Amino acid sequence: MTEIPKRELCYSVSGRMELAADVYGHFENPPVILLHGGGQTRHAWGGTAEKLAAAGFYALSLDLRGHGDSRWCSKEDYSLEAYVEDLWAVIQTLDQPPALVGASLGGMVSMALEGEIHPGSSAAVVLVDITPRIERSGVDRIVEFMTANPEGYASLEDAARAIQEYLPHRRAAKSLEGLSKNLRVGEDGRYRWHWDPAFLSQAARRGERPAVPNRLHEAAKNFRVPTLLVRGRMSDIVSEETAQEFLAAVPHAEYVDVKDAAHMVAGDQNDVFSDAVVGFLTRVIDNQSRSQSRVVG
Repeated sequence: MTEIPKRELCYSVSGRMELAADVYGHFENPPVILLHGGGQTRHAWGGTAEKLAAAGFYALSLDLRGHGDSRWCSKEDYSLEAYVEDLWAVIQTLDQPPALVGASLGGMVSMALEGEIHPGSSAAVVLVDITPRIERSGVDRIVEFMTANPEGYASLEDAARAIQEYLPHRRAAKSLEGLSKNLRVGEDGRYRWHWDPAFLSQAARRGERPAVPNRLHEAAKNFRVPTLLVRGRMSDIVSEETAQEFLAAVPHAEYVDVKDAAHMVAGDQNDVFSDAVVGFLTRVIDNQSRSQSRVVG
């Protein structure tokens, strides 16, 4: 595939918050906003964004507040509502409703926006290994990893070894370049993950509140747009049972179960994942365009 040019943008949203983004493709093409999971950055979507742009989409990969190169919130507001309003502000800069592709936290934000707070604002929703109800044991394992080594790592190699222990099923990366984008170097010269520690404490509290799964379940039931759930077959976050619960709540949703992938589906099986997402969005967006053409005609 020919390399797709990438541009960096900065979005000013509520409360002087600034969000970093990479965009691929032409602005006039159907937009797709890619929303990473908690503790990740926009760089998680590089390969998928390029494939979307090559397929004729305008792919926008966003760093959520408190992550990557986006600002940390001075008020430490990492509530679901704050993330939704950030996303809504970005959507307002587009001239047509975007498709939303959200992994984990990004999927929760997508559910709350489309199903509750700003219904009808997206063209389609793709949820990546996230459902309203998730497995607590898997969440605990993620939090344990994210809270480990608060003193940071002495080198990128040390960080890579920690990831390999956490994700033993994944083949070790040949280069540390991608990993370096997820770490920042402190004044002490040590490498720490590229997120605001205040985010993690709030995320842990949010996951303990039973109202959140119930709220997102009700939001999902309100979905009227084309919807795809992509699950990693090895996931300890979304079980087959919770996937089926979601599909019962959203009967029109499609479902892809990716072999040899865990919670971080895009990183585990990027080609399979990207092909599934591009194929789904190409089909549903094309169908929407045809329907609109018939109405206009």
